[in-house]
Order: sequence, then C-alpha cells, then structure tokens
Amino acid sequence: MAIQWYPGHMHKAKKAITERIKSVDLVIEVLDARLPASSANPLLAKLSSDKPKLKILNKQDLADPERTELWLEEYRTRSDTSVLALDASDRQAATKLISESRKLVPNRQSLERPLRVLICGIPNVGKSTLINGMLGKKNAKIGNEPGITKAEQRLILADDFWLYDTPGMLWPKIIVEKAGYNLGASGAVGRNALDEETVALELLDYLRRHYLPLLQKRYQADPSASAHWFDDEWLNWIGQKRGALLSGGRIDYQKAAERVLTDFRDGHIGRITLETPNQWATWLKKGQQLQAELKAAKLARKVARKS
Repeated sequence: MAIQWYPGHMHKAKKAITERIKSVDLVIEVLDARLPASSANPLLAKLSSDKPKLKILNKQDLADPERTELWLEEYRTRSDTSVLALDASDRQAATKLISESRKLVPNRQSLERPLRVLICGIPNVGKSTLINGMLGKKNAKIGNEPGITKAEQRLILADDFWLYDTPGMLWPKIIVEKAGYNLGASGAVGRNALDEETVALELLDYLRRHYLPLLQKRYQADPSASAHWFDDEWLNWIGQKRGALLSGGRIDYQKAAERVLTDFRDGHIGRITLETPNQWATWLKKGQQLQAELKAAKLARKVARKS
C-alpha cells in the first residue's frame, strides 16, 4: 500500500512558500526527530536549493538519542546547513535557533537589515508548539490533526529577526514506501489517506525487530514467548491486553491499531526512531529504482501506442 496525501490547501501552501522563499535569507525546516528523512520535504529542498538551511530535529525527547546523534552527524556533513535537536520544553530553543541562524547568515544583524527566516515543516511535526514555546505565548495555532496552520504568519523572535511561519506541507508523490508508513505512524497524514491497521502492523513489524524490549515492557508481554511474535500476533495481543474487543471476545483490530499509533505518537512505548541514515539510503535507492522502472514502462506504452 502506497500512502499519498496532498489535499488542495497544500497546493496553496506550496504557492505561498515558493513566493516567500524569494525574499528570505534562510530556510528552517522542522523535522520529526523520530523520522528525519521521511519528514524532510524534497519539494522544499528543491525550492530552497540556493538558500542556507537550518534543520531542526524536533521532538528529540521522543526519539532514540543514539539515532538522533547519527542524524546530527549526517546533516553536519552537508554544505550551507546547520542542525539542532530540540523539543518544545527546551527553554533555550529561541536562543539556540537565533544563534545558529546568525552563523549561517552573519551579515544581517541590524534593524535596517533584519534576518528574514522562513520556517517550514510537514503537518503535525510540532512546529507550532515549538514556536509557541519560543515566543512564550500562544501565537501559532496548534492541534493534534495535520493541517492546523492555514496561512502564513510573521513572528518577531527579536527586533532584527523576522520569522515567517507557513502551513504544513507534504509533497505530491511519496516515492519511498517506508516514508509513507512512517509519516502515517507519526500523524502527519490525514486519516482518510491511510488504513490505520496496516500502518500499525508496519510500525509493530519495525518495533519488534529494532525495539523489542520496549514493546514487551509497554504491553506486558512475556519476553520468552513474545520474542518470536510477528506483527499480527503483536496486534492481537495488544487488542486483548488493552480491551479492544468486540462482542464474543473478538479483537477490534481498528481500535487496537489506534491505540498502538497513539502510544507511539505520545512516546508511551519509549524513545524510538524509525529510520537510520543507512536504512534511509537503502529505501530511497529502492524507491528511485521503482520510479525509474515505472517511467520506462510508461514511455514504452506510449511508443507502442504510436507504432
């Protein structure tokens, strides 16, 4: 199942971001520290190719710290790019963000020449919560559903630091299948675009292979017996354990899936990151290869119709 979600308001967001990028000095992209590559917008990378960039690994308090360090190292190797790991509880977030931004654009530090910054991120990445924490007040709209921020807002972090906040934006086609599942697990994709049971099974499959002790502890599963369970067996156990039942004691798999996803999103299973730089490289290569094959097949059909 390939997950895709690009509603009409995101097309409007793309147009607004495309226009605003022309007048800013720096682009900040807020990423989900639990899925840094899956939550990075390739469309934004293309639009901002000539701008310095600051990557924020947000929700780092929910992510695997060892894997977060791997991602920090990965982004530090990129030119004209800086990176920070933050979360909404960091009281120094604004200071850190302004400091890193000034390092990237040192020539705009006055009231006459304020540093103009565009901050972007996919839906539900926690951007608005992070901004509100930095401002010390509720200014940006926040919520648990993707697509809360609907229009651009200009925010003043300092007299000479202008921050343009934009609506969350995905991209028209997600070519990495695992990215679609990870985005679905994080809540970045609208519920109408995914099957929650399928996403929960994909998540459980990853967790049982990479975070088995956390999974066993959260759902009180016997370590010996559950060591060899597959994703569907885990979902069945969680349904029983969490009372997600229908009449006759049958498992309500939809409800069980919802509870798994909620537990992951809220950090109740533990500090988890769903991808490493090496894993992402493998998934991306596979996705690009599939896209090339589909393009070649489409071209072959076109030639065949003309002959």
